[in-house]
Amino acid sequence: MSEHNAGENAAHSGHDSNGTISEVVDRGEDGRVPLRTKMFFGAGAGGEAASMWTFNALLLIFYQQILGLPAGMASIALGLAIFSDAITDPLIGAFSDRFKSRLGRRHPFLFLAPAPLALCVFLIFHPPAFVVDSQSLLFAWLFVFTVLQRTFQTFYVVPHLALGAELSTDYIERTRIMSFNNLFTLYGGMLMHVMVWFVIFGFFFADQGGQLHRPAYTWTILLACTIILVSIFACAWGTRDQIPRLLENRIEDGKAFSFLSLYSDIWSVLRNKNYLYLLLGLFFLSLTIGTHETLAIFMGTFFWELTPYQIGWLIVGSIVGTHLGFFLAARLHERFDKRRTIAVSAIGLSFFWSMVVNLTLLGLAPANSSWALVGMIIFFGVFSSGFGAILNISVMSALADIADQHELNTGLRLEGIFYSARAFFAKAMNAVGHVVAGFALEVYVKLPPASVPGEVAEDVIFRLGVVDGPLAMIGGVIAGFVYLGYRLDKSTHREIRRSLEARAGTQSPL
Repeated sequence: MSEHNAGENAAHSGHDSNGTISEVVDRGEDGRVPLRTKMFFGAGAGGEAASMWTFNALLLIFYQQILGLPAGMASIALGLAIFSDAITDPLIGAFSDRFKSRLGRRHPFLFLAPAPLALCVFLIFHPPAFVVDSQSLLFAWLFVFTVLQRTFQTFYVVPHLALGAELSTDYIERTRIMSFNNLFTLYGGMLMHVMVWFVIFGFFFADQGGQLHRPAYTWTILLACTIILVSIFACAWGTRDQIPRLLENRIEDGKAFSFLSLYSDIWSVLRNKNYLYLLLGLFFLSLTIGTHETLAIFMGTFFWELTPYQIGWLIVGSIVGTHLGFFLAARLHERFDKRRTIAVSAIGLSFFWSMVVNLTLLGLAPANSSWALVGMIIFFGVFSSGFGAILNISVMSALADIADQHELNTGLRLEGIFYSARAFFAKAMNAVGHVVAGFALEVYVKLPPASVPGEVAEDVIFRLGVVDGPLAMIGGVIAGFVYLGYRLDKSTHREIRRSLEARAGTQSPL
């Protein structure tokens, strides 16, 4: 469909049994969204990727190895932040679902969130000297600004993902839209990875210790803040023309806005069995992804003894694998549906992500610091990244379908609440990873602060591999079987859309 034709689609409205008006977007027979819109929507994911990359890749090694905060204390601070996320994420989602403005439900959040988010990311990595001198103050600093950073990130991420669900009602087109979100997540993380490992750590500060040199982090965080600001503002500005066409709730039941209504919305969402299976799968998956992402810099630095330049090249596996996932996800959904695609992808991700570590523990991998080892990590990284991309796209697309099912049952469109789970578990993966990795480093691995690559005891290195290898696989494999409980397939969704459009007085294009 051309951009001109898409611009002439009308939004049709109809009353439902719950006293709401649910607007239905008609984009034509194929439900296609303009490529320009998909690109700008996807661009916003770069900001989240940059923010999360600093946490996943750098936070624990920065606080434990450079600032000297015990890994266990850092883990507790980040673990406590999960409790604030469990409260703020669904509330922000529910609030955006019921928000009204001339910019619609979602865009005000997209415009307001990036500046405070970038500021919090900067402050987390720049505690003042008097804070660094006290472990208790350093713990408090990490906890407070982590909570603030994650709250402002939710103010952006939840409305952004809900926007993606509202751009189309088509089962497969939603997968294509979320594929762009996943692709730009790669690009945001890739830009951080390449600039940090090749330029900042690998060139400008290579002689000072690279990732173990504190001043290098100032330039790293300034880069992340720039990506956050540019990408999120670009998304908000580039998709503002879609505001009149987005699905909306118009509450006309005479009830005043209240927190009670927000909690009522949240409770109604949690009663959806398909949603609960996705939540449970995300929980177990967070154990695998969070542990791997948190320990990645420790594995590259101490387990495989790679140089910053060699670590930089590891991004090739992600680039190839994510692009494969981008092109394959919609095709897999057409042939195998989302349920089986999600389950198999979770198991594949877990298996291939731990493969090189397991082979190293068995003595079957090339020598440390060798380019042959780098090549092996990249090779298996293609498969793990490919499965990971397909899994992420599939889950986000499935959440949009569940939002349709919920609208049919209740008359309310609550994408914000549904996608608050995605925002929560993205941060939970980070926090759980830090908790697992932090306590493992302190209690089981016993890696001391200020360690020097190549001079760490062999038994310490072996225990580090056990955590990132066989133990990290378990959560993802469990998630794969849990996901089989999800039952909303293509034919069921087709009937849901027909019922919704019949209720709204429109003719189904399906």
